[in-house]
Amino acid sequence: MREDELVAMGFVRGAFGIRGWVKVHTDTEFADGLFDYPTWWLKQPDGTWKPYTLLEGAVHTKDIAAQLEGIDDRDKAAALRGCTIAVPRSSLPVLAEGEYYWSDLVGLNVVNPEGDVFGKVTELLPNGTANEVLVVHDGTQERLIPYVAAYVLEVDLPNQRMVVAWGLDY
Repeated sequence: MREDELVAMGFVRGAFGIRGWVKVHTDTEFADGLFDYPTWWLKQPDGTWKPYTLLEGAVHTKDIAAQLEGIDDRDKAAALRGCTIAVPRSSLPVLAEGEYYWSDLVGLNVVNPEGDVFGKVTELLPNGTANEVLVVHDGTQERLIPYVAAYVLEVDLPNQRMVVAWGLDY
């Protein structure tokens, strides 16, 4: 499967226990949301993607633990540490107009209506309230911008651009 056909959903934090389970950080709305997908694609250290069948999973504190087919001991699980987990974009639910998957926003160039450039979205943070926060880097400075309609004026995925009502001095 090609990388542009996949959507990142989290990453392997490391081994969980001694029987080959992995501890996973998810970037899904709900921690167990990744369990909806029976096949996970993991990005290997050499940059290739390999499919793994999910055998079993459980929510564990803020992360999840999962057993993947073929990963049957702690050493194999530990070797997956840091691997990005993705699922095929075609398996995701269709979104309504104006809704976006977080992974679609990461990498967008952020500007304001005046043309000031803020950098690129590097991640979105859930902050425990009604809105997420965009993390925007320009190479030297990090800005945190609430992901709400009052500040996010336009998302233009084809042109890889987001327009925000934000000032350089904020």
